[in-house]
Amino acid sequence: MTGDLHANGIASTDPATVFAALADIVYRGTSADEVYSAICVAATLLVDGCDHASLMVVQRGQPITVGASDQVARTVDDIERATGEGPCLDAIEQESAQIEPDFLSPTQWPALARGVVTRTPVRGAMGFRLLLGTKKVGALNLFSDTPGAFDGTVADRAIVISAFAAVTVSAIASGEEASTLRAGLESNREIGKAIGLLMATHDVSDDQAFEMLRKTSQDMNVKIAALARSVIESHKRSLP
Repeated sequence: MTGDLHANGIASTDPATVFAALADIVYRGTSADEVYSAICVAATLLVDGCDHASLMVVQRGQPITVGASDQVARTVDDIERATGEGPCLDAIEQESAQIEPDFLSPTQWPALARGVVTRTPVRGAMGFRLLLGTKKVGALNLFSDTPGAFDGTVADRAIVISAFAAVTVSAIASGEEASTLRAGLESNREIGKAIGLLMATHDVSDDQAFEMLRKTSQDMNVKIAALARSVIESHKRSLP
């Protein structure tokens, strides 16, 4: 399944294209495992510096890897569980994103760092908590082979794909059908469309377009999904 996005011609980091491909995978009624893996692959396409990604879900009190972009991501998850520490495990409990820019520098997760540096090419990691209502159900985990690639700015971009993952996990945990899940993901797809429109209208990069959307959302105190819908509707009204 890791090849599905690439098989559909998704080789760039264009958000609208990636989100559309994800939604199409859901529409086809593929299994939960395939959807989870698709989200992880999408993270490597959408988030700057992200080379590997995994999705952990808490089952019977234990964090289980239910999807990954590749074996490297699964190995880092295994090391976190074995050492009992790391940004991905902490992300399940903490509201804020957990970021480790460089495992070769002093870190709050030394046992994990030793294992990761010894066994994988990974040098940085980020973890984002996933909620089902108020229940902490898991984390989206992103990994970079480049020291210093992850910071607060990159984390802002990763929040979008984390929201997509949270909706997916919630829907699947509730036993919802693919069509219902697709509806829940629509707002995230619209964010990708809005970013594409802003890129074309203002001749800016995808990162700059996302920052425009995020900043306007904060300034207006409007949820980013609602703002994205407004951007799309405004564009439609402007068409002849």
